[in-house]
Amino acid sequence: MQEIIVIGGGVVGLTSAWWLLEAGHKVTLLERAPQVGTGTSFSNGGQLSYRYVSPLADVGVPLKALQWMFQEYGPLRFKPQFDLHQWTWLAAFLANCRADANRKTTNKLLELGELSRQAMVQLEPVVPPESFQWRESGKLVVYRTRKAFEAAASKPDSSPTRQVWNAAECVAHEPALAAAEDKLEGGIYNSGEAVADCYAFCVALAERIAAHPRFTGFVHGDALRLLTSGDRITGVETSSGPVKGDAYVLAAGMQSRALARTAGISLPIYPLKGYSLTAPIRPSDVAPEISVTDFERKVLYARIGGKLRVAAMVDMMGEDLSLDARRLASLTRQVRETMPDAADYNSVTPWAGLRPATPNSAPIIGHSPYKNLWLNIGHGPLGFTFACGTASLLADLVQDKTPPFTLEGLTLR
Repeated sequence: MQEIIVIGGGVVGLTSAWWLLEAGHKVTLLERAPQVGTGTSFSNGGQLSYRYVSPLADVGVPLKALQWMFQEYGPLRFKPQFDLHQWTWLAAFLANCRADANRKTTNKLLELGELSRQAMVQLEPVVPPESFQWRESGKLVVYRTRKAFEAAASKPDSSPTRQVWNAAECVAHEPALAAAEDKLEGGIYNSGEAVADCYAFCVALAERIAAHPRFTGFVHGDALRLLTSGDRITGVETSSGPVKGDAYVLAAGMQSRALARTAGISLPIYPLKGYSLTAPIRPSDVAPEISVTDFERKVLYARIGGKLRVAAMVDMMGEDLSLDARRLASLTRQVRETMPDAADYNSVTPWAGLRPATPNSAPIIGHSPYKNLWLNIGHGPLGFTFACGTASLLADLVQDKTPPFTLEGLTLR
């Protein structure tokens, strides 16, 4: 049994803590905010997309990115900065914009997605699905251009859950899309995908963690520096005092990069700022029952309980969490145009979060250059989807167990 310090109280840190507790370790969880789950986990898209994984790095993306930046509804905005990390990350990202690299990453993420789905099922007796508004909604990806739709429909996929629908069939299955029917070419539907409230999941899991007999407590304070001696971490200097254990897990989202740097570790993650809108659903509204992704505009729609969650956009502007009124106005216009009667858009709650992304869109799990420091970082926009899977992998690695599949492409190396 080890005493392990997990750094980060978002969905990735909390799931890491739970799986390590269940593996027989003592765990202390360090979180800088007064409440868990209030960072990037707080108001994300809410989709659990185990089969629909689409790495951002792909053939043609650099050209598309240039086009997006000049579009009114463009999903990407880029602000060049005097930041070496921004440019080295971009160079690595561009190196991954190849068909072979995308295919390799996609296959690995599909393996991780299936493991994550199974791991979430294992949690049901501990964290009941109704406690975080989990619902198996299925997922429909709709396409506005013939070229994109035909390319997606022609991709080989042996999944029995996959269905290809024309525009009329999309609306027949999801009436919330009626106003956009004449702008759609078609869609691809997968059953088995789900939606849920990530923040509610974090709160419910934190309660179970707090009651675990091997849990040694929450420490709320800023992690300032990793303390080192030779090839080992000896503690974490925090605003609440030093925190020490036998081993350490870095699962603090974008904060992980600055903290790792204090120990001489360079982590290849960059903040992709995303926005979300949350609007109440009235009895007269026609809100989507299926989780919908607008492929070209990169907008996600998910009905979570009595609210509609809309998430979109990628801003590459460093660690800026401000709410840009123009971006929010653009997103609101898109939503009103696509699903005008889905919710009360006059009562919207806006939000922005920093998604810690790697150049190839795959998370980093496992060993670090220090013998007793473990990594669970870089989940990008799929933190909620992959959290349970990467936590179970991490626990296997800490226990020196062989993971269920090779981790090539999912490690720091």
